[in-house]
Amino acid sequence: MNNIPMHVSLIMDGNGRWAKERGMDRFYGHIEGVESVRACVEAAALAGVKYLSVYAFSEENWNRPQEEVASLMGLMVKAMAAEMDRLDSNGVRFMVIGNRDRLDAELNSVIDSCMERTASNSGLTLIVFLSYSGKWDILQAAKKMVSEALASGDSAESILSMPLEGFDSYLSTAGIPDPDLIIRTSGESRLSNYLLWQGAYSELLFVDTLWPDFRKDEFNSALEEYAKRDRRYGKVK
Repeated sequence: MNNIPMHVSLIMDGNGRWAKERGMDRFYGHIEGVESVRACVEAAALAGVKYLSVYAFSEENWNRPQEEVASLMGLMVKAMAAEMDRLDSNGVRFMVIGNRDRLDAELNSVIDSCMERTASNSGLTLIVFLSYSGKWDILQAAKKMVSEALASGDSAESILSMPLEGFDSYLSTAGIPDPDLIIRTSGESRLSNYLLWQGAYSELLFVDTLWPDFRKDEFNSALEEYAKRDRRYGKVK
């Protein structure tokens, strides 16, 4: 396939509905959703995608029932621990991005261990956005920029004259290319506060498939759709 995107990002939506359709608790949808992540990682690596990111848990998701949140956090701990051998042996670099101050000590410890173990891998980079929101990201970047300027004694002029590329370096995704393609499953057609700055020129694809049913064939179909797109970035071709 020609015209492979460097960075594909997935908004994983529909786990609860998938489980409800089968008369099961919502949590079983999340468990099955882990299988979809695994399938998409394999498909992305085979296709030559360099970065694959997944929106696993938003800042707004903290407002869900406490029992569901606790179950999701426990599932993430188990999934990361279970997948590390596979990811590491296949050269996958693993990263977590988000407001980690809200995560508990056990989950943060597992994240640190996984990131450290795979840091030198040079294959696909898998990024999990956890406790993340686009507005939070932009706000923390602005705070970081101002704090750094104050600490170094820079004048306001240094901030006012900063180019767009300079602000990029304060975002949580600094050093990671912006997503070429953002896919959202389950038929919803919105970004839900995800990568608001980074997704400014991303190609968007909304599919009806519920996340637990989004596997290799669906991922490859999305790549085929992307290959048909004509990305002009506001220019005339």
